[in-house]
Amino acid sequence: MDDLKRQLDQELGQARSLEDLERIRVAYLGKKGSITTLSRTTDFGALGPEERKDFGRRFNELKQAAEQALAETKARLEQAGGGRLSGAVDLTLPGAGRRLGSLHPISLVQMELEQIFQGMSFVVGSGFHVEREHYNFDALNIPPDHPAREMQDTFWLTNGMLLRTHTSANQVRMLEKHGAPLRAIFPGRCFRYENVDASHENTFYQVEGLMVDKGVTISHLIAVMKSLLDQVFHQDVKVRLRPGYFPFVEPGFELDCQCLICHGAGCKTCKHSGWIELLPCGMVHPVVLRHGGVDPEQYSGFAFGLGLTRLAMMKYGIPEIRLMNSGDVRFLEQFPAAV
Repeated sequence: MDDLKRQLDQELGQARSLEDLERIRVAYLGKKGSITTLSRTTDFGALGPEERKDFGRRFNELKQAAEQALAETKARLEQAGGGRLSGAVDLTLPGAGRRLGSLHPISLVQMELEQIFQGMSFVVGSGFHVEREHYNFDALNIPPDHPAREMQDTFWLTNGMLLRTHTSANQVRMLEKHGAPLRAIFPGRCFRYENVDASHENTFYQVEGLMVDKGVTISHLIAVMKSLLDQVFHQDVKVRLRPGYFPFVEPGFELDCQCLICHGAGCKTCKHSGWIELLPCGMVHPVVLRHGGVDPEQYSGFAFGLGLTRLAMMKYGIPEIRLMNSGDVRFLEQFPAAV
């Protein structure tokens, strides 16, 4: 809540017109605004009675402060002359007709996911692009003879380290640092030796999620994943759950999303199957918990890995993954401008 208030104050200070003010109001107090949705995305079941009472008090204070700040800014802009600021010339403002840059679609999706998960009390962590074999494989219960360790799948460096093949490499690091209970996501870039086509790249983005606590079950996993996808796509997304094998979870699942480009009819993005493999997930393997210094007899948890690149393709109807790294200005201009 403090971060939202600071961010709102900063944006209001930069407002130069009534149009800017209305955009800010919608972003924070609109139907899908950051403050409005805060109460709907908060896991009240995880809060005690006093915590819920304190949350309600702080939420009301935040909303009232936001409304007051918007009203004060509106009065300031109107006094300055019909929504235009008067006074000395600001030489730091962009020239007339200057084109602003755009946010990359992957950045847009990552920012939205971080906001959704922070609303569910998840912290946002980061990792390393160059990773140790222990965290990328050994600590995740991936044995030395596993195919993922072959040169055909992994970029190995001459010093024995590697370019991380998944953001799962940060699971044990987060457990070592924070212990349990833990709710965390860690988005970032990954690298694999892939044959590039319409849906595969050698450089792509993922977000890994991890929740470890006492009494965590598959029901919690399904509820969080369903809530996530519905909020990302702003609709009731059709999904299917299939058994899947991943060494660091047991049991493991593949959560597929119906292709939002062809709506299940079949296209080259979904390989004419009508479904996109979107979200591998499962219950954290006891071996992983032990490597992170957590007792699997006392704690359980779930983990998931979501492809940010594929999610952006589904959300914005992008048919070619190769467009993401193309640097084509015509492609990037279709997305919101940077502020």
